[in-house]
Amino acid sequence: MGLAADRSARIFVAGHRGLVGRALLRVLGAQGYDNLLLRSHDELDLRNAEATSAFFASERPEWVILAAAKVGGLGIMRSAPTEFLTDNLLIQDSVLQAARQSGVRRLLFVASSAIYPRECPQPMREEHLLTGELEPTVRPYALAKIAGIEQCWAMNRQYGTQFLALAPSNLYGPDDHFEPERSQVLASLLRKAHRAKLAGEASMEVWGSGTPRRELLFADDFAEACVHLLGLPEERWAPLVAGEVLPLLNVGVGEDDTIRELAEMVCRVVGFTGRLEFDSSKPDGSPCKLLECSGLSNLGWCSGVRLEDGLRRTYAAVRDRL
Repeated sequence: MGLAADRSARIFVAGHRGLVGRALLRVLGAQGYDNLLLRSHDELDLRNAEATSAFFASERPEWVILAAAKVGGLGIMRSAPTEFLTDNLLIQDSVLQAARQSGVRRLLFVASSAIYPRECPQPMREEHLLTGELEPTVRPYALAKIAGIEQCWAMNRQYGTQFLALAPSNLYGPDDHFEPERSQVLASLLRKAHRAKLAGEASMEVWGSGTPRRELLFADDFAEACVHLLGLPEERWAPLVAGEVLPLLNVGVGEDDTIRELAEMVCRVVGFTGRLEFDSSKPDGSPCKLLECSGLSNLGWCSGVRLEDGLRRTYAAVRDRL
């Protein structure tokens, strides 16, 4: 039975205060799901396997969306690679083990498009996983997410669990991190353009050459995809988590833009009319990260929020705190 048929199901949203988690709460609430299990980091440290197991044993969630993770932009990943590897490994293992032991019916594990090789064929397909070298700037984070996907696969094969991993394209939205040390590409550009406009600056610095391409997905769009998947009837869900198949689906919009084009769009939305100055001494990251999403579209879901529309919604919500 899918989620759509059971709005009384006990749903644990792990990481409900993050970008994805808050979007999930909005979407689940709008669709009438109100039996949600929520714990802040202070209430439950998911890196603690014993505490996590006790929570699952006590609360018995039926559905789990594992959106809790240590995330950030290239700057903080370069300065704290150990935490991006070990914290994510600990969170994933604690939750997946506890979910298996307590008999969770369905679980979604939020991975990342960073899992794919740096020089991956475009668009990137699920079967491209582990076919080449990773982008060095995000490798610790990517390796942790790959390990989570492998753990879902292993548990499905060995224990008959129903764990599915999702690889979204770059996510953005009102609940993103906008502080300089943690922001990712779109949040960083939005903050810089807003500050430059207020200060009357003649120019705005952009990291890198401006040539890499990025696919951006609005967080609420991704949350809609999650709820859609959990709501699938058994005959459509079961093949996704059968033990012999890789339990991984890409989630994206099907189009991308260069960093220069993204910066120009941000400036247009914000109203900053100065020039862009690209600092090529800063890292570019992967040259291109476009996802192939036919697997998800064949299951009845496609993105519905255009990038500029999502960007305007984001800026309107956060301009007073940038």
